[in-house]
Amino acid sequence: MSVSAPRSDTQLVSMQAISKQYPGCLANDAVDLNLGAGEIHALLGENGAGKSTLVKILYGLLQCDSGHIEWNGERVNIASPAVARDLGIAMVFQHFSLFDSLTVLENIALGMAVDADATLHLRIREVSERYGLPLDPDRSVYTLSVGERQRIEIVRCLLQDPRLLIMDEPTSVLTPQEVNELFVTLKRLASEGVAILYISHKLDEIKALCDKATILRDGKRVASADPAVESARSLAALMMGDELSDVEPRSSSAIDTAIMQLSKLNYPASDSTGISIQDVNLELKQGELLGIAGVAGNGQDELLRLIAGEVMPSGGSSIVVKGLDITNSGAGVRRTQGLCCVPEERLGHAAVPSMSLTENVLLTAHHRMSMTSLGLVSKAASRRFANEIIEKFNVQCSGPDAMASSLSGGNLQKFIVGREILQNPDVLVVSQPTWGVDAGAAAAIHKALRALAASGSAVLVISQDLDELMQLCDRISALCAGRLSQTYPTSEVTVQQVGLLMGGAALEAST
Repeated sequence: MSVSAPRSDTQLVSMQAISKQYPGCLANDAVDLNLGAGEIHALLGENGAGKSTLVKILYGLLQCDSGHIEWNGERVNIASPAVARDLGIAMVFQHFSLFDSLTVLENIALGMAVDADATLHLRIREVSERYGLPLDPDRSVYTLSVGERQRIEIVRCLLQDPRLLIMDEPTSVLTPQEVNELFVTLKRLASEGVAILYISHKLDEIKALCDKATILRDGKRVASADPAVESARSLAALMMGDELSDVEPRSSSAIDTAIMQLSKLNYPASDSTGISIQDVNLELKQGELLGIAGVAGNGQDELLRLIAGEVMPSGGSSIVVKGLDITNSGAGVRRTQGLCCVPEERLGHAAVPSMSLTENVLLTAHHRMSMTSLGLVSKAASRRFANEIIEKFNVQCSGPDAMASSLSGGNLQKFIVGREILQNPDVLVVSQPTWGVDAGAAAAIHKALRALAASGSAVLVISQDLDELMQLCDRISALCAGRLSQTYPTSEVTVQQVGLLMGGAALEAST
């Protein structure tokens, strides 16, 4: 399909009166959206507001029930992603569409429908290095962290020389340095005439990057804004329909009683590209919120799997919870003893996409909740617990029978975090608790974690969001290349000092 350059007197893309109905949900209600060439346009809204549905229609993954799309002033039928790509539309998804058993090169080749040859191999290296998103084309995806997988999606789009680039939460798992480098790239693309439709819940990013903003609420376009003249707070108010509540000051409820102790924790990498956990020592106190910062791919996932009992540490390692040595115990035994975990990957690890919320509840909660009788599963008990989570954590869905894959990212995250918190664990380990969620959902999750700690539980938070850790936690450390730094009270260190820890540097003794 040949595509002419955009005319100066027309929008590059115009979505007019777009509506999309799901069973029991009007996802988009006569939404208008216009983007000009060279414009960086933010699409804002709470989780479930209709953003993902709208961009999936623009990318050809979904078809609207009514309304139409114009491209360069002419009406088009974007019947599939292939049609979108022919027009010059590329998309970075929030949830990855990758095959774990294939290499980076093979995944990008499949996504672009081209040969996985030496030419593509070279282009991947060149583009990834140029934009500060380093990738090894020969590495298998299953060996990569979530942050590294996100890089694949971004690089795949940049290789297509897009005229419209749709980005759905592209910086959720990037470091501040990577975000800055990405913004330089996006601004350069915009200066060359590329339109960028940018979805993010990080409102400071929107202010720094975007020229215009369209706000959706309950499937409707409710406002337009100039991010440069708005505050992050006023943008959040437009999204939510009311003022954002003030954050309550953090008051520690920690007492000097160790509830979990990691001693000389070691785990050898499964292959030459993996990360080994090396001599990790950590003491988590009752009522404490303790944060672990780190750049993606430094062993965060391996550490959580070790604590959760999904993999076993090497000899000499020790994991003790409430005085009980659980080093060699399986995941089920650890849950029974009061240790619950929330992994960073929502779909596929924390939840099974093709299972209902009721079924996903049973997978982890049956160890601590009364969901079986004489060896038989009680679906009614599972359903009641799922309904309790939905109600208490304000999960927007069609009910406990909804498939996990049908929920927006933020609503699924609220459900998963709620599932673990409502089991009243003695220790909760949660990785990337607010990845890709809106300001309201993030505040709700933070409030729930604080309440859990105040009740006497110990909470270990693994996150790349330093602002989140500094605001939420009593103490903080950093993981670099599988090694854990010394732990410091958050009141005694700065973000810059934690950044040094993330890079493997030690702080001065006077700190």
